[in-house]
Amino acid sequence: MSLSPFRREEGPHGPSFSGPAGSPLRVVVTGGAGFIGSHLCQRLLDGGGTVWAVDNFDPFYDPAIKRAAVRELEASPRFRLVEADVCDEAATAHALEAAGLGPGGADVLIHLAARAGVRPSIEDPAGYARFNVQGTAATLELSRRLAIPAYVFGSSSSVYGNEARVPFREDAPAASPISPYAATKRAGELLCHAHHHLYGTSVVCLRFFTVYGPRQRPDLAIHKFARLMAAGEAIPLFGDGSTARDYTFVDDIVHGVEAAARFALARPGAWEILNLGGSQTVTLARLVELLAGEMGIDPAVRRLPAQPGDVERTWADIGRAGELLGYAPGTSIEAGIAAFVRWFRDSSARSPRSAP
Repeated sequence: MSLSPFRREEGPHGPSFSGPAGSPLRVVVTGGAGFIGSHLCQRLLDGGGTVWAVDNFDPFYDPAIKRAAVRELEASPRFRLVEADVCDEAATAHALEAAGLGPGGADVLIHLAARAGVRPSIEDPAGYARFNVQGTAATLELSRRLAIPAYVFGSSSSVYGNEARVPFREDAPAASPISPYAATKRAGELLCHAHHHLYGTSVVCLRFFTVYGPRQRPDLAIHKFARLMAAGEAIPLFGDGSTARDYTFVDDIVHGVEAAARFALARPGAWEILNLGGSQTVTLARLVELLAGEMGIDPAVRRLPAQPGDVERTWADIGRAGELLGYAPGTSIEAGIAAFVRWFRDSSARSPRSAP
């Protein structure tokens, strides 16, 4: 039986699931100014929650994009922006305390702060280890220091590597990551398990599958392709276009994250690893076709060799998340791409810097 059932409704992008109902949550969201984090903060605030968003505005991509997202959130009196580097646990704790959060003052810590991206991780494996492994260890200790009873970790489908069996199930070994980024995310999951074992904290690790949508990071494929198409430039296509991804619209992801937070809080001592995906695969060639069609552009394509570290395909088995969380993504790739293009055009018209 689902603990936090989703409600099916008609949303702006077609049928969707509104997510779990319940009392307002008091949440620390690391990476709260980022793509997924800012959407999650908005959802929690819309539900009456109180949010402490921790972010260091790392220049991995233009911090002005994240600043713009935060300005929308700061309209709520229940939102607190905490500028801190989560790798420094003591400094982050001090900053949170200065923002009014004392021991026992939050229900859940949702750790989304990370250095993302497979290809950049190959160039800077040590930096990824610091941000993603040390950062996870520090936030786990932060949750213990502040007596936060539940912890949700944003992991990645990349931990599966080139797993032969599809769709990917959580009981797969996930023992052969093929990029430093994937290895750091698997290491984060193992740190979460050790913390849960030692201290009994309720922990849910969520393996995200290729999240996209409005405010997507500019370095990710859909945003990058849209920008190049709009500028009349050729898009780089790595490989023959047959690699496939389980693209997941950001609204569906944040619904799942909120459900996981409520599940962790309601089940003291819980330990789970769960997939959050769209449970549909789309090839790279089909993605380009959909995006170009929505933008009304005949794109130029620059063919390049397949990249080291890129997996051949991802595909989420979401049965376990459906059973425990009531998770049921409702946004098709067609509706999601249409929503992204509307945002891209609107943000480009308002400010060229918002769609770099």
